[in-house]
Amino acid sequence: MVDDYDAATVSAVGKVTEALETIERARGHLYSFHQLTGSADLALGEAVDALEKAGHEEWARRISEELIGLNVVPDRWTFQLVEEYDDGYYKACRDLERSLLESLTGGRRHLHEQQMKDDRRTHGRAGHEAGSPSTPPAGS
Repeated sequence: MVDDYDAATVSAVGKVTEALETIERARGHLYSFHQLTGSADLALGEAVDALEKAGHEEWARRISEELIGLNVVPDRWTFQLVEEYDDGYYKACRDLERSLLESLTGGRRHLHEQQMKDDRRTHGRAGHEAGSPSTPPAGS
């Protein structure tokens, strides 16, 4: 086992870290949603200009009034969703995982993966060295 941490604790903490990593991916998708929605809004502005130049003023007006700047959910643009996610759910998850690590592993991250690396590497073979952990044990 990695240092003096029991397997059950390392596994349980690893599950929390795995969940946070999934939340990080979800956050990235939220930022993609934000940027893609903003790009679409800007493209609609270009479409309005093109429709006006092509003589389709009524369509240009409808798109300009009905779609451009429309909230994606009631009272919210995507930047507001991103900020609320970051300041709420994401921050709560990240802070809790950090507290868990401090409490149960002395702040050491990825102990589960460190154990997996040790189990899967070929000891003594070049390129399979253990290397130092990404975060040193508490008190180091």
